[in-house]
Order: sequence, then structure tokens, then C-alpha cells
Amino acid sequence: MLTVYNCIVNEHDLRLVALAALICAISSFSAVNLLRHVEQSASRNRHAWLLIAAASTGFGIWATHFIAMIAFTPGIPNAYNAELSVASLAVSVLLTAAGMWIATVRGGIDHYLVGGAVLGIGIAAMHYTGMAAFEVEGRIVWNQLLVAASLGLGIALAALSLLVVLRWPSTLATVLGAVMLTLAICTLHFIAMAAVSIYPDSSIEISKFTIAPMSQAFAAAAASLIILVLSATALRIDLRFRRHRVEAERMHGLANAAVEGLIVCDGNRIVSANDSIAALSGIAAGTLNTMTLDDLFGERIASALTAGSGRAQEADLRSRDDNRIPVELIARGIDYCGKPHLVVAVRDIRERRKAEQEIMRLAHYDPLTGLANRRSFTARLEAEIAASAEAGKSAGKGGQLALMLLDLDRFKEVNDLYGHAAGDAVLQKVAHCAASVLRHGQMLARLGGDEFAIIAPNLPDPRAAGRIAEAVLSALRQENRLSQGGMVSTSIGIALYPLDADEQAALVSHADTALYRAKAEGKDTFRYFEASMGAEARDRRSLEQDLRQAVARGEFRLVYQPQKEISSGRMIGFEALLRWQHPERGEVPPSVFIPVAEDGGSIAQIGEWVLAAACKEAAAWKNPLTVAVNVSAVQLHNLDFSRKVHEVLLRTGLAASRLELEITETALVKDMPRALATLRQIKALGVRVAMDDFGTGYSSLSNLRAFPFDKIKIDGSFIKSVDRNGQVATIVRAVLGLGRGLGLPVLAEGVETLDELRFLDAEDCDIGQGYFLGRPGPIEAFAELTGVRAADDGVQEDAGRATAKVERAQGGSILMVQPAAAARSV
Repeated sequence: MLTVYNCIVNEHDLRLVALAALICAISSFSAVNLLRHVEQSASRNRHAWLLIAAASTGFGIWATHFIAMIAFTPGIPNAYNAELSVASLAVSVLLTAAGMWIATVRGGIDHYLVGGAVLGIGIAAMHYTGMAAFEVEGRIVWNQLLVAASLGLGIALAALSLLVVLRWPSTLATVLGAVMLTLAICTLHFIAMAAVSIYPDSSIEISKFTIAPMSQAFAAAAASLIILVLSATALRIDLRFRRHRVEAERMHGLANAAVEGLIVCDGNRIVSANDSIAALSGIAAGTLNTMTLDDLFGERIASALTAGSGRAQEADLRSRDDNRIPVELIARGIDYCGKPHLVVAVRDIRERRKAEQEIMRLAHYDPLTGLANRRSFTARLEAEIAASAEAGKSAGKGGQLALMLLDLDRFKEVNDLYGHAAGDAVLQKVAHCAASVLRHGQMLARLGGDEFAIIAPNLPDPRAAGRIAEAVLSALRQENRLSQGGMVSTSIGIALYPLDADEQAALVSHADTALYRAKAEGKDTFRYFEASMGAEARDRRSLEQDLRQAVARGEFRLVYQPQKEISSGRMIGFEALLRWQHPERGEVPPSVFIPVAEDGGSIAQIGEWVLAAACKEAAAWKNPLTVAVNVSAVQLHNLDFSRKVHEVLLRTGLAASRLELEITETALVKDMPRALATLRQIKALGVRVAMDDFGTGYSSLSNLRAFPFDKIKIDGSFIKSVDRNGQVATIVRAVLGLGRGLGLPVLAEGVETLDELRFLDAEDCDIGQGYFLGRPGPIEAFAELTGVRAADDGVQEDAGRATAKVERAQGGSILMVQPAAAARSV
């Protein structure tokens, strides 16, 4: 150390030594700052920054050496070899560049240390190459120990300098790294200079082509100027970079707060991307910053964005796995880091696309069955009619276009009895069955509710439409058998283009007319349109519409028919019968409007009105006569029916024992377990239950045993001519015997003659009902029987009087009571 100290103090101009140290410090500070930029730059800018950093640092090392050499005063003539001086500068720049590249090409302590060591080797190579350029009239002898020390310390300090700067990036690390790099350069130089011993030798001549120390001083001054310029530039760049980095970080933080993806572009090149776009594309933000808009959206979209139209446009984002993600892009110009840039907002529209597709699906398809809906049906029918018309013009004769309308039979009962979930399941099965028999090019659509339609173009003849309809019906029947009666049947109406109509509205209307005919003629069948059907179908539809308003308009009324004990003629009660006084049609028979009400779904509303009106009327009678009310299948299978009966009884005040509900076996077989449960609930209220129309329909002895009936009513068709037809008489005797065996009273309906009454009396029939015993009439006509005097509202005082007539018949006496007014009205 003393040798080095003596070398510096005694053999150097301390002023120039201080200048060399200052230049070295400036160069070192510039070097570490530029090295930071090399590490943080993108790959396309890295080499430029590396060249700048290497040049600045290399020139600084070179200038430090030669200014320090000028400060060296050996006391004998000396000069510098030009070629070796230039070579020392080149070695300094190249090895510095190599060391910085190694340190920054990939992170890691090993790279930092190796790169710093290479930088140290560059400092040493530059120094000893520069010393080789030093010519003097004497011999130069080296102290090998000090040479080794200079190499070791210079390389070690340079390696540590890069490790500190790159491993722990901070202001303190920058200062410390610059100090250590300065020490590396100065330590190596002055220890190496201390290793030099010069022995004057006049025999050694200085080359004529050398550079004088003063010229070398000017070269070092120029190098120093370059260092100062580069350092100032580096400092300015560093300050601006820091400012831009702060601004970029702030902008990036704001961008990351956005839900949408944001990309900042310099032209087509991406310079910043937020976390949202990285998550959406699956590409890391750092990777996105090395890409272009072309890479993400394609050349066409990228060109449109950079053109700056400002309009939102849809595109496909190319993700990391090369999938296409639908996005919406909006581009706007912004000032970013002091330069105009383009910011692109990227909105994920996958959910919107799904919603749009779902809206389109709902707009054209039925969500329950997946079939085309009415809108799609209308458009397809219009297109097929147009195609058939065009084919007919070009070929002279086109194929037949068949339109088939399907309507499920008694589907409302399924909904009312089993609930809408069961109804939906039926609709889905019907759709599946009908679709399974159609061929390519034929369309099945659900028009709404339980209405379906089939469009079958290019049929060879009209009979082909019937074959399709029959196939649909057969498929439904087969499904019914497999599901053990768990489905409903359908009726089909067929209209043909151009045979039946030449435009869409008429074709649909004619198919609808044929459908009504199919329903009227037994259901579970199909019918072709015939011209005569139009008026009948319109009349039925009008009747159905009027029925829905009849209760609200007060067009219904009840008439009552007496029920009497045959043996004594004692009045038992009445059966309430419904009548409809239409404002235009007049009196509409029940046989006409009841089937229409059942098919149209208004029977439940009407049945509830009948029950409430009959109970209210019976509650006003002073005599405790019973009132019998017919109950439809829809009412019976309604889960709330027993509750509704109870509410009516409470509201009207009628004793439950005076109400008798008449139920047909046809209503029972639709769902026997539910019917049995409902009847037991009704019986628990104290209401009596009668089996109506026994002997017709599904008559079964097991039903009499299974269900809690209080009475059997023999259908009037068996009573007619019972006194003259032996077979009928046998059947009636069997039913009467069955009733006696089961302990159930039997009521015979349709008693119209004295002989029929005598036969029933002789066979011990309990109760009779019919025209001979009393015609249906308004309750005022039976005022004396009910114990209620008729009001003075135009009804004659004697309208309710009854006359008693006693007749002896062979085998016994029969008491017959008839209202006089009712008898006169026959």
C-alpha cells in the first residue's frame, strides 16, 4: 500500500489524478444508470441501450486511464502508440458490452457476478493495453505481485458493483454500485501503476509515429467530453424515464381498476396492458407488452383501430390457446408518457352473445318443447306457399302443401287435475311422438297452449297428408299404451294448398275448421277440410266464446226436477238442472252446450256456479228436502274441490246432509286414487254421493265396492219401455237386486209413463225421477213442496200449488204428486 501511495503522491500530478477520479465517478454513475435501462428495456430496445451503456462506460474507463497517465511524470521523454491506444479503447468498449450483456440477459446472481467479472477483465485489458501503448526512453519492469493484486481487486470490485446494482434495485444501490465501480477502475489503475518500475536507457528510442502526451491529453479531453455528454444524456433519459415510469405505473394502476380490458398502443405496438385483458386472453401482461394488435385481433381489425374511427366494433380476440373470444373494441387517442398513444377498451361479450342467441332462440323456438314457435311457423308457411306457387308456375303443376293443425283432447283437464308440471310433460311427449314420424323437410311447430301444427310440403297427393296424420295418431296411441293411459289424444285438421286455399290466412282458417270437425266427431282422429265445414266451425267457436262469458252475464239459470219415493209418493228432494238462455240464440239445450264447455275448458267455472246457486236456493227452503247437483270430472279431480264444497256449505248455511253430488263412472276412471280420496273427503263433510247413469259407460261392480256411494241412479235409457222389453226388464231387476244386496237405495231416471212407474213399484225400486213424476221447472213452481211462498213478482199464486193424485195399480198403490203449472207447460 505504501508503494501505491508513494506512486500516487510522488509520481503523479494530484490535480490531474483528481480530475481522472472525477471523470471515473461520473462515468461509473452513468454506467449503472444506463445498465438499469438495459435490464428494463424490451428486447427490441435492449441492444441500443446496451451499446450506449458500453460506449459511455468504455470511454470513461479509457479517459480515466489516460488522464491518470498524463498525470504520471516519469521524468524522461515518453509518448503513446496510436494503434495500441485505439485498441485499448476498443477493448474497453467491447468487453464492457460483453459484461453488461451477460449480467442482463437473464436474472440471477451467477449472471450478475460473471458479467461484473467480465467488466473487470475489460478494465484490466484496457489498462494493460494502454500501458503497452506507453513508450519511454527506458526499460519498464513489472512487479508481478502488484499486477496480480490489481487484477484481483479490479475484477472483484466490478463483479460486486453489478451484483449490487442489479440484485437490489434502489437509489442507495445505484450510488453504492457507482462507488464500487469507480473503486474498481481507480484501484486497478493505481495498483498497476505502482507495479511499474522505469529504468532510463538512452539506447531505447521512441517511435516517430507515437502521439505526444499533449495530443493524448486532447484525446482524453475529447473522451471526457463524450463521457460528460453521454452521462448528461443518460441522466436526462433516466429522469424522464423515472417520470414516465411513475406516470405509467399510475396509469396502469387505474387501468387495473377497470373491469374491461385496456390496451395502450404506440401505433400498432402494445406498450401496456391491464390485468383484465391478461385474464381474458390468458396471456401474461408482460408478454402482451411485446405483441401487436395484429397478433390479438388480426390485421383488418388492427388497421381499423389505428385508423381512429372511434366506433365500437366487434372482433375475435385470439387467446393463448388460440381460441377465439368474441369482444367489443372501442379505440380512443390519449397522451401517454408525453406522446400520443391509442387506448383500446376490450369488452368481453360472450355473455351478451349467449343472451342474444337465447333471445333469438326464444323468438323462434318454443322453450318447453324445443319446437319452432308461431313466428317461425308463420314465416316457414309463407315461404313454403311461395315456393309451391313458384314450382307450380315453372313446372306447370307443383306438389301438394299440407297444413295440419293439432289440438290435444281434454288437455285442460290434465292441467286442472294433475297440475301444470304434468301438463308440460304431456306436451313434451306429444312433441316427441309427432316429430318422430316426420320426414326431412317437414316441420312441427307449437303454436301455443296445446296447439301444434305440421307443415308438409311437396306431397304427391292429398292422401299423403292423411297418412302423416294417421302416423302421428298411432304414435300417440302407442305412447298411451306404454305409459298406461298417462297421456291425452289429439285431433287433427288438414287443409291443402292450393286445393283448399291459395293464401296463408285462408289455409290456416280451413285447417282450423277441419280440426273442429275432428273434435266434434269423436276426437282422436283427423279430418280434411270441406267447404261445408266453415259455417259449422264458426258457430261452434262463437258458442265456445259466449260460454266463457255466460256466468258473468247472468245467462244461466237452474230448474229443479222432483225426486220421489215410489211406494209412498213422498217428496225426497230435487235435482238441480242447468239451463242457458242465450241473448241471441234463445234457449240452448244442455246436450249442445255442455260438450262445448267441456272441450273449451269453461265447465269448471260453470260447475262451481251451479253448486253455489243450488245450495243457496236449497238453504232457503223450509222443508228439509235434498238437492242433487251433477259434478264434472274436472271438478272431481281438482285438489281443492272438497274445500270448495265446504266453503259453499258454510257460506250458504245448507246442511251437508241435504246436499247430494251426482258423479258418473266416466269421471271416476280418469284417476281412481284421486277420485277416491276426494270422495272420502266429501263424505267426511256429511255430503251424500250418488253414482249417476249406472249401466252406461264404464259401469263396474268393483266401483260400487271401492267407492263410498250412498245411492245408485239407473240411467233413463234402461227405464224406457222397461214394462214391454224383457231384456231391459231383466237388467233393471238385476240392478235393483244389486242395490238391495249392497244396502244402497236405487233411483230410476226417465220415468215417463204410468206402466213404467208400476213396474218399478212392483220391483221395489226406491226412488223415481222423470216427466211422469214431475217435469223440471223453476223452484217457485214447487213453493208448497219447499215450504216457501212464491214472491209477488208476476208469478201466479197458484203456480206453486201441487195436486195429489192417487191411483190404484195392480200389485199396490202409487201416490203421484205433480205441480199443476208444470204439467200444463208440457
